[in-house]
Amino acid sequence: MGSLKIQNIRKSFGHVDVLKGIDLEVKDGEFVIFVGPSGCGKSTLLRIIAGLEEATSGEILIDGKKVNNTPPAKRGIAMVFQTYALYPHLSVRDNMGLGLKQAGKPAEEIKERTKIASAMLSLDDYLERRPAELSGGQRQRVAIGRAIVREPQLFLFDEPLSNLDAALRVNTRLEIARLHRQLKATMIYVTHDQVEAMTLADKIVVMNKGRIEQVGSPMELYNSPQTLFVAGFIGSPQMNLIDGAKLGDPAAKAVGIRPEHIQVSNTSGSWKGSVIHVEHLGADTIIYLQTDFSPLTVRLFGEHQYEVDQVLYATPDAGRTYRFDDKDQIIKA
Repeated sequence: MGSLKIQNIRKSFGHVDVLKGIDLEVKDGEFVIFVGPSGCGKSTLLRIIAGLEEATSGEILIDGKKVNNTPPAKRGIAMVFQTYALYPHLSVRDNMGLGLKQAGKPAEEIKERTKIASAMLSLDDYLERRPAELSGGQRQRVAIGRAIVREPQLFLFDEPLSNLDAALRVNTRLEIARLHRQLKATMIYVTHDQVEAMTLADKIVVMNKGRIEQVGSPMELYNSPQTLFVAGFIGSPQMNLIDGAKLGDPAAKAVGIRPEHIQVSNTSGSWKGSVIHVEHLGADTIIYLQTDFSPLTVRLFGEHQYEVDQVLYATPDAGRTYRFDDKDQIIKA
């Protein structure tokens, strides 16, 4: 079991309010990701769940039990940090089993749990190596293995992939997703990378300035953003956000249209623009246009040849536009 309930959690450092009343429920077995820009409070919230920070007010319940005053070691959680925090003088095997040894578990149990975790993470060939003899991706897998052997109720990941290069991030992301399916454990994962959030999560919690902006599945957030912030944060390349008045829509503070929901033509269309840059990505072509009212990003499937300063006409998909009011909330159709 590993359900989590967060009730009106607030955290202040002096006069600075970092968390401004967080309410959230995580079901047993869910993979939930906290995502948002630096400084939004997501890591602070994770540390409060872990017991590494004390909330100013509010309650944390794990499996229905209030744990505010429970020390981290007694909460049934295991945390994987951005830094691997491995002991350089210990082997992979001993790093993975150290927590169990310190908890007084029998040697045979430590050996068996380490064996299972090692097999899950393809670390069998590295068990006698020291951390200095491992790649960054291998070290992170050891840190994850150290969490697995504890058989926690909750796995907490604090930006675990940010120190890895792009290829290793993809591979490790796949491993974490596979582990979630295999362990059927509850996982809470913090990242500022919305691509990680979209590809891993059952449920995404979008945070901004100490508050939750929206909670939903990846595609709910992509297709139905409820605030201007979520619309601009979720999706890559970022959604085009245009002053509504410049489009003849004074009721809308902003009109949003995703780059992939715009078509271009050499001859006619809704908006005339001049090409200022083209990115050829193989599977996609990203075109940056300068129009009379705003810069515009267009994403086309496949390879397309356009030149800088070429005049194009862009037409948005009318059924895929979003309108936001002066309070940054979605205007319902």
